[in-house]
Amino acid sequence: MKNSDKIILDLCGGTGSWGKPYKEAGYDYRNITLPEYDVRKYYPPMDTYGILAAPECTHFTNSSAQYWMLKDMDMRTIDGMGIVLACLRVIAMAQAQSKVFAFWSLENPVGRLSRWLGKPRLIFNPCDYGDPYTKKTCLWGYFNEPVKNPVEPVFCYASNGDRYAPYHMKTGGNSARTKQLRSITPPGFARAFYEANR
Repeated sequence: MKNSDKIILDLCGGTGSWGKPYKEAGYDYRNITLPEYDVRKYYPPMDTYGILAAPECTHFTNSSAQYWMLKDMDMRTIDGMGIVLACLRVIAMAQAQSKVFAFWSLENPVGRLSRWLGKPRLIFNPCDYGDPYTKKTCLWGYFNEPVKNPVEPVFCYASNGDRYAPYHMKTGGNSARTKQLRSITPPGFARAFYEANR
């Protein structure tokens, strides 16, 4: 089967950083993300080969734990779970109708999504795959585990003495730009995942 015949769906793919190695290798890569595609209304093609899913983490990550109760009360948690469930619906449909389906993976930072999805298949930091910073991330799904290429993380210190990865010093705050930067899949991990799931 040629790469160009293998359909890769990148659900809530944003910048397309996780699927970039597939696109570069000539796969039929499709970034299913707003505003062009709404995963809640999307139906997968009949012969999907693999699915990457990265639903927004804002309402689930441990870094926003102090707001969880408020998010539960004003329905943001339910809205976020709607996206997660839409991704799982697309995955289930693709598995049921494709004879060539090979893998799927759903990504989210460490947080409360485990309450509903159970124990992650893999928990990693970018430094496990060659990108020198930490951001503990969970993967659920059916996939071959990427081969690690660990490096030491690099840290710097803020004026208050707190330790951060240089990456985090550039991605703090609540602007749309910094949220987008935080959501970019580390390139070392993306490449390792591709190599393990071709």
